[in-house]
Amino acid sequence: MAESLPEHDRILQEIESTDTACVGPTLRSVYDDQPNAHQKFMEKLDACIRNHDREIEKMCNFHHQGFVDAITELLKVRADAEKLKVQVTDTNRRLQDAGKEVIAQTEEIIRCRVQQRNITTVVEKLQLCLPALEMYSKLKEQMSVKRYYSALKTMEQLENLYLPRVSQYRFCQIMIENLPKLREEIKEISMSDLKDFLESIRKHSDRIGETAMKQAQQQKTFSTALQKQNNVNYGRNMHLGRNRILESKNEITLKRTFEDEDEHEEEVLTAQDLVDFSPVYRCLHIYSVLGDGEIFENYYRKQRRKQARLVLQPQSSMHETVEGYRRYFSQIVGFFVVEDHILHVTQGLVTRTYTDELWNMALSKIIAVLRTHSSYCSDPDLVLELKNLIVVFADTLQGYGFPVNRLFDLLFEIRDQYNETLLKKWSVLFRDIFEADNYSPIPVANEEEYRIVISKFPFQDAELDKQSFPKKLPMSQSVPQIYMQVKEFIYASLKFSESLHRSSTEIDDMLRKSTNLLLTRTLSSCLQNLIKKPHIGLTELVQIIINTTHLEQACKYLEDFISNITNISQLTVHTARLYGLSTFKDARHAAEGEIYTKLNQKIDEFIQIADYDWTMSESDGRASGYLMDLINFLRSTFQVFTHLPGKVAQTACMSACQHLSMSLMQMLLDSELKQISMGAIQQFNLDVIQCELFASSEPVPGFQGDTLQLAFIDLRQLLDLFMVWDWSTYLADYGQATSKYLRVNPSTALTLLEK
Repeated sequence: MAESLPEHDRILQEIESTDTACVGPTLRSVYDDQPNAHQKFMEKLDACIRNHDREIEKMCNFHHQGFVDAITELLKVRADAEKLKVQVTDTNRRLQDAGKEVIAQTEEIIRCRVQQRNITTVVEKLQLCLPALEMYSKLKEQMSVKRYYSALKTMEQLENLYLPRVSQYRFCQIMIENLPKLREEIKEISMSDLKDFLESIRKHSDRIGETAMKQAQQQKTFSTALQKQNNVNYGRNMHLGRNRILESKNEITLKRTFEDEDEHEEEVLTAQDLVDFSPVYRCLHIYSVLGDGEIFENYYRKQRRKQARLVLQPQSSMHETVEGYRRYFSQIVGFFVVEDHILHVTQGLVTRTYTDELWNMALSKIIAVLRTHSSYCSDPDLVLELKNLIVVFADTLQGYGFPVNRLFDLLFEIRDQYNETLLKKWSVLFRDIFEADNYSPIPVANEEEYRIVISKFPFQDAELDKQSFPKKLPMSQSVPQIYMQVKEFIYASLKFSESLHRSSTEIDDMLRKSTNLLLTRTLSSCLQNLIKKPHIGLTELVQIIINTTHLEQACKYLEDFISNITNISQLTVHTARLYGLSTFKDARHAAEGEIYTKLNQKIDEFIQIADYDWTMSESDGRASGYLMDLINFLRSTFQVFTHLPGKVAQTACMSACQHLSMSLMQMLLDSELKQISMGAIQQFNLDVIQCELFASSEPVPGFQGDTLQLAFIDLRQLLDLFMVWDWSTYLADYGQATSKYLRVNPSTALTLLEK
């Protein structure tokens, strides 16, 4: 019991000293103790409460008087407090009323300070944004005036310098979003300008090329005229009068050239003067700045290749006129002049490798086109103009650094074609000359007419010079005309050989070869055709032989003529010779053969009109009329042959007599002739006697002894055999070299004997 009481005191102390939240464990210990401990604890607790109440009462009793005094004092102060409250409230009201204006002013000051701070901030931000806005405005202005390259530079500055400073603003984001669109717009506009430029140069290529070719031609003309004036040895071998004419012409040409140079000195135009190249530069710079330079380069080259193919495609009727060729060449020259200009004023847009590749492609196409179209040209003047255009075309492009050797090689092919057209033209000229010729010696009434003829043809004859006027030259009118036309042909051939960048030796060789073709093919063919014409009689054939003889003699003068033109001596090892000698010899041989043929035909015509009465009892006592006419014809014909070479006349005479003898023999042996009387034999013998008399009269001089009479020996021995009826002698001497009837064939004798 005594132990529990101190425990309860401890518990009460813990309860008093412990926080109320932690009193639970302490109270639990009361119930965990001995039985009835709870009752005892409650009793102890009540006793403790009573003690505390007594202490509180004692304390209250001790302080009660002071409390009462304080309440009394407080009640006294209450009235003063009420009065003070009224005063404070009134003072507060007055203070509030007075402070309202101050508050308003203060708020206004605060608001102004805030505005001032905001304005300062805005100014600072605007100062930061203004450069970007100004640059963007500048960009818009540059776009409006089409300064696209500057606009791209401005964009670059905006992106790298100005916009990063104000990237937090919405307008900046809008600008950033618009810049790629503006770049694409610039690319599209510049590409559109480039397309317009490409279309423009396609239209102006012919004018550019025409101007470039004209300038190249003027430069070449000027250089040529200057060279001719300074060449004191030019034409030294020409006639003095021709020299003076050439010198005066050269002076006039040079003077005119200088005048033309002065007139056009201020009018020299370049490709840049004719075409505005700024779209190319601008587009190139724009794409380079945008990093798409390679795309632009590929596009430009692709489009120009397409244009090159269009330019290289000729019109189908180009070969008909020189203007068609000139337009074709002008377009090509214009195209490559533009490319050369682009090559030299830009970096990398086109390269020398690219232009060389493009030129090689174009050159192959040009050569193929010219081969095709030039083959249609039948007019030598057009071919010559084409050659001149090709030379100017080649010289122009060579001046821009393009290789043109293949073009000059092509000119050699065209030269052969030009020669062919010349040969065709001269073939017509020769035929016209031969058709118009009267095939009679040229009559000259006085010295003036004689000099006119020899000025056209180099004729010399000492015997003829001694004769007095009027007189006749042995050749006909066609000879000087043919000779002059051959010289004209040489001049025409020389025109093509000029400006081919070949040496005088090569030109001389070309002239001789073309002249040989003229003589051996064209003139020879015309002579052969002339000789074969039916209306050409014996007199004309004789004159043709005489003409060819003089033309043959004139060949050496043609060689001298070519040498004087080219200044190449005939003694040069590689100098070709003219083949005119063989041409005229062949023509003479053909004419001689035709003479023999026509003589035989004429003899056959006379033989055909023979009308023998093969059954007559005796002869008429005189030769047949047809035979006398034939002999008279032969006699007059052979008189014309006096101007022919001796062998020709002798061969013709021998051939005629042999043919006459054979024709008479065939008449006797004709199978349709069944019976012959001795009177007919006698009449036939009279005709043969006339033939023998004709042969012995030496119709053509130069035969030795009775050579011509031997043509009738077969007939004579046969007729003698039948006239004398000397068969015993014929049979006895048959087969012996000394036989009187050695030329009588047994079968022939038997046939005639049967008749």
